[in-house]
Amino acid sequence: MSREPHIDAYIAKAAPFARPILEKVRERVHAAAPEAEEAVKWGAPGFTVDGKILLIMAAFKAHAALNFWRGQEIGDGGPKAGAMGQFGRLTSVDDLPSDDELDALIREAAALARTAPAPRKVKHEPKPPAELHPEFATALKANPKAKQVLDGFPPSARRDYLDWIADAKQDATRTKRIATAIEWLSEGKKRHWKYENC
Repeated sequence: MSREPHIDAYIAKAAPFARPILEKVRERVHAAAPEAEEAVKWGAPGFTVDGKILLIMAAFKAHAALNFWRGQEIGDGGPKAGAMGQFGRLTSVDDLPSDDELDALIREAAALARTAPAPRKVKHEPKPPAELHPEFATALKANPKAKQVLDGFPPSARRDYLDWIADAKQDATRTKRIATAIEWLSEGKKRHWKYENC
């Protein structure tokens, strides 16, 4: 298995207590699943088998975490399983299972990644198309620039405006929202423009 330079850099930047934990997990993956490839997933070191995620490890200020991607299907997860992965908050190498136990879990996870289909995601019904409120349509007709900007937005950005105006419970609120929307659209702004560069 080739070593990913980004993972080398990640481990080097980790807190001193976390480095041995991350190195140990890396060493065990190399030993137990030599076919696994190193990868960075969501900014954290990980390993894949046949393009499917095997496990991800991460270092934080006061603990490290190890999370088998399909951990609910391998081993028992141990008594500390939860949001921090199957082994809870790791603060030293001693918090990891023995080499034999960890190797067995890695091999089981690798076999699962190679042979089992990934769990199916539940598909949600698509949202019905957002409707243009008649008062907003009138205001857009009076301001072609605002209408052109709205029409040029991707569907989600258009929906933000249409739903915001349609959800107004009082006429006065809707009128105020329409005026604000026309102003913002005339300036080329999306509805949540204040948060775009945060």
